[in-house]
Amino acid sequence: MTTAIAGEDVYAIAQDVFSAMIDGETDTLFPWDGEVPAWGAPLVAWVDLSGDWDGRAALTTETETAHDLARALLGLPSGSPVSDEDLVDAFGEIVNVVGGNIKSLLPTTGKLSLPQVADSEPVLAGAVEVAELRLSWKGRPLTLIVHGVP
Repeated sequence: MTTAIAGEDVYAIAQDVFSAMIDGETDTLFPWDGEVPAWGAPLVAWVDLSGDWDGRAALTTETETAHDLARALLGLPSGSPVSDEDLVDAFGEIVNVVGGNIKSLLPTTGKLSLPQVADSEPVLAGAVEVAELRLSWKGRPLTLIVHGVP
């Protein structure tokens, strides 16, 4: 694996995505202070990158937080019901845009898979962690992990 993806670049991408898509304002996504608590009811969205550089970008949070992210993305009032389909579409779209921006950091073209959403992330054979961001959105934990396959 010859291409390095820096954690600070991934953080800048995440901040931009949350500002543009979720909150409509800057400075709503911060580094999480300390260890992220164990997930009680996690939801994970990921996209795989393939080409001259293979890898994955995965965003994990509590399902309740994913519902709030979906509401914010879809412009729904707080507490409004979010259908399973809307949750998958919205949470998947967030990681899709993050992954697309990570792909833009690479010196060569490649492909980005459709986003996947589940309660756990499947193993990416041979992958090594390239960047791990522990983040706080409105005081709630999220992790954004980028893996590369050498």
